[in-house]
Amino acid sequence: MELLRTVDAMQAQADAARAEGQTLALVPTLGALHEGHLALVRRALNEADHVTVSVFVNPTQFGPGEDYDDYPRDLEGDRETLEALDVDAMFAPPVEEMYPYADDEALPGPLAWVDVERLDEHLCGAYREGHFRGVTTVVTKLFHACKPDVAVFGRKDAQQYVILQRLVEDLLFDIEIVGVPTVREPDGLAQSSRNEYLDPEEREQATVLYAAVTAAEEAIEGGEQAAEGVVGAMENELAAAPDADVQYAEVVDAHTLQPVDHLVPGQEVLAAVAVFFGETRLIDNTFVQVPPAQA
Repeated sequence: MELLRTVDAMQAQADAARAEGQTLALVPTLGALHEGHLALVRRALNEADHVTVSVFVNPTQFGPGEDYDDYPRDLEGDRETLEALDVDAMFAPPVEEMYPYADDEALPGPLAWVDVERLDEHLCGAYREGHFRGVTTVVTKLFHACKPDVAVFGRKDAQQYVILQRLVEDLLFDIEIVGVPTVREPDGLAQSSRNEYLDPEEREQATVLYAAVTAAEEAIEGGEQAAEGVVGAMENELAAAPDADVQYAEVVDAHTLQPVDHLVPGQEVLAAVAVFFGETRLIDNTFVQVPPAQA
């Protein structure tokens, strides 16, 4: 496996692989790799001949007061993990490589952004101003640097997954977006690099996120058609954790990410929650197909 630190080196390797007739897959990550990331890597290895995993803690997707400086980083550990999986390239650029004009005194950048409309109005986007603009911008840069045929993302970050699907369609990228289901701990907690921030009591309570989205799924599949009823089922589960500070519990259309009041048979919806335990913010979700109306 090659560790590539510059865009030029990454593009040269991608061009060489393409010239050999290989198909290319990209797994974008923030690093501090855990089993959830590795599920994405294994899927990529099944999807393409040549796999690149990017490791880049992107500053533009972190807002003021968020954990950019403290976000877990383990470049050497990530490298060893990816080598063991026979990944072809690890692309780990420094910030100045991805944002080359950030310190330009005459005209500091970035000046060009990839923005998104409407899909970022609710769920996490309502609370993390500028977050998805940072995500769509850096993913576009990674697409240009790594030149993949396939890009693999986790469906745990459901809003991000839907937005990136639309990004590829709207901007005519010839890239297939592949989504991988959430990887969970044995007790149901979605795997996340931020889980390591939790103390033992918070870690035990954090399982209410999975309980909440499971309750939403059961309510919908049981015939509940009022979004208010589904949200109530989630809130009841979240209330069991005394230290949980609920940011949101919502039901939206899975494609438009707009809130729904009444669930329509055949519609796919997304039930999602975001919860703070102290300073640690966790998310979870489930995509659910609304069943046919009962006769």
